[in-house]
Amino acid sequence: MISQTNKTKLPNDPKPKEWLAADLSQNYIASYKPFNFVDGEGVRCSLYVSGCRFNCPGCYNKVAQNFHYGQPYTQALEDQIITDLSQSYVQGLTLLGGEPFLNTDVCIQLCHRVRAEFGHTKDIWSWSGYTYDELLKDSADKLALLQLIDILVDGRFLLAQKDLTLQFRGSANQRIIDVPRSLASQQVVLWDKLIK
Repeated sequence: MISQTNKTKLPNDPKPKEWLAADLSQNYIASYKPFNFVDGEGVRCSLYVSGCRFNCPGCYNKVAQNFHYGQPYTQALEDQIITDLSQSYVQGLTLLGGEPFLNTDVCIQLCHRVRAEFGHTKDIWSWSGYTYDELLKDSADKLALLQLIDILVDGRFLLAQKDLTLQFRGSANQRIIDVPRSLASQQVVLWDKLIK
């Protein structure tokens, strides 16, 4: 049973550029899950990176908060992800964690490869404890990763707003954002397939 104190405790709240991937990331992968249906729209290949500092109470993947959890990212894994993504029934890649925006070396490298191999025929989703607005104000590598993805599920998981009925989100504060349209219009544009 979750105590009321834990339910009202909030995640860590960094200032812009307080946490940098260059200082924190060990380029470790918590797990890779090909051909799943839960990490975004359609059939996905999901890469769970290791390391997160938000420490959201009730985190569903607490073990992946450790930057040394799992195995180092390898070229062999990247090649396997590309092979899996090449299947016609796979819609795209999903980046989760841990925190993808604190593992930008791995995530940017993989996203560039996806774009080189598939252009925009495969979409890229990412979950992040950062909000879209925070990413715009943060380090250049975070912005570079943001510019490579199509859909961002943003915001910290808030246990007090937990709602298991939400589409692709764990708490009501989180949003599903169409990143290219948001960048183009300079305001947040929600995913057009969002179920209210």
